Amino acid sequence: MTQTTCKIKEFLRRKDIVFSAQRYGIDALSAMAQGLFASLLVGTILSTLGEQLHIAFLLQAGNWAKAATGPAMAVAIGHALRCPPLVLFSLAAVGGAANELGGAGGPLAVLVAAVVAAEFGKAVSGQTKVDILVTPCVTVLCGTGLAVLCAPAVGAAASAVGGVIMWATELQPFYMGILVSVIVGMALTLPISSAAICAALGLTGLAGGAAVAGCCAQMVGFAVMSFAENRWGGLVAQGLGTSMLQMGNIVKNPRIWIAPTVVSAITGPMATCLFGLQMNGAAVASGMGTCGLVGQIGIYTGWLADIAGGAKAAVTPFDWLGLVCICFVLPAVLTPLVAWPMRKAGWIRPGDLKLVF
Repeated sequence: MTQTTCKIKEFLRRKDIVFSAQRYGIDALSAMAQGLFASLLVGTILSTLGEQLHIAFLLQAGNWAKAATGPAMAVAIGHALRCPPLVLFSLAAVGGAANELGGAGGPLAVLVAAVVAAEFGKAVSGQTKVDILVTPCVTVLCGTGLAVLCAPAVGAAASAVGGVIMWATELQPFYMGILVSVIVGMALTLPISSAAICAALGLTGLAGGAAVAGCCAQMVGFAVMSFAENRWGGLVAQGLGTSMLQMGNIVKNPRIWIAPTVVSAITGPMATCLFGLQMNGAAVASGMGTCGLVGQIGIYTGWLADIAGGAKAAVTPFDWLGLVCICFVLPAVLTPLVAWPMRKAGWIRPGDLKLVF
C-alpha cells in the first residue's frame, strides 16, 4: 500500500466518508423515506383533512409541507450521512433542485444528488479559513450541477421502470399482483425503505394496490402471529409501526418469515384481480402499509382524486370491503393459519417472535 493511498484512506476516515451499500443503500434510503413521510405524506394527510373538513389552514399547511418534499429528503439523507451543519443545511437547495428536475422520479434523483453533494461537502468542510463560504458553495454547486446533468435522466429511468411495472400489472394482474406484493412487502420488513422504493418508481394504480397488500400482510401478519409473545404493545408496534422490528428474529430463524410472505402472495392478486384495489394517492404511500394508516389514507385520497377527476363516481361499499379485507382482515386471519403447521412441526418455536423493546 502506497503512502498516497494511506493518506487518502486516512482523510476519508477522518471525514467519515464511507463508500458502502450499508451507508447509501440502507441508511440514506431509509432516511430519505423519513423525509418523504415528514413532508409529502404528512402534507397529503393534512391537505386531505383540510379539504374534507373545510379547514383552510389545514389545507394550506399540507400544501406547504408537500412543497418542502425535496429539501426534506435531502436534509434527511445528509443527517444519515452525518454531515456537518453547513453541509446539512446546504443540501436543502440540492433536494429542491433534484426533486423538481427529476419529475416523477424525483426521490431517486434526490438520493443520487444529495449523496454526492454531501460527500463532497464533507470533504471540504473545515479545510479552509473561509469555510462558511466554501462548504455551502461546494455542496450546492456539486449537488445542483449533478441535478441539472442527471436528474431528468434518472427521473425518466425510474419513471419508466415504474411505468413498466404498472403496465405489466394491468396486463397480468394475477402474476404481477403476487410479484409486486411479495417483493415490496419483503422490502418493508428488510432494513431498507419500501416507501422510498415505491416513491422513486412512482408506483401507483393496481401495482400500488398490490404493494399496499404486501406491506399490510407483513405488518399485520407479524403483529397477530406474534401476539402471544408480544401482547398489545407488540401488536401496535408492528401493526401501526413496522414489521422491521422482527428483522433480528428473522436472522435467527428465517422460517418465521414464511407465513407473512405466503399471505402477501395471496392478498396481492386478490387486491388486483378481485377488488381492483388501486393506489392513486401519493406513490410513497404504496410502500407504507398500515404504518400510521398511511397506506389506507393514500388509497382514500386516491378515491377522492378519482372522483374529482371524473374517473370514479363515488366510493362504494365494495371499495371499503376490499380495503378492510386486504389491509386488515385477511392478513390477521391467514397468517396465524399458515404459521400453525410450522409451529406444529417445530419450525417456529415459542419465543422466536419475541421483540425486545
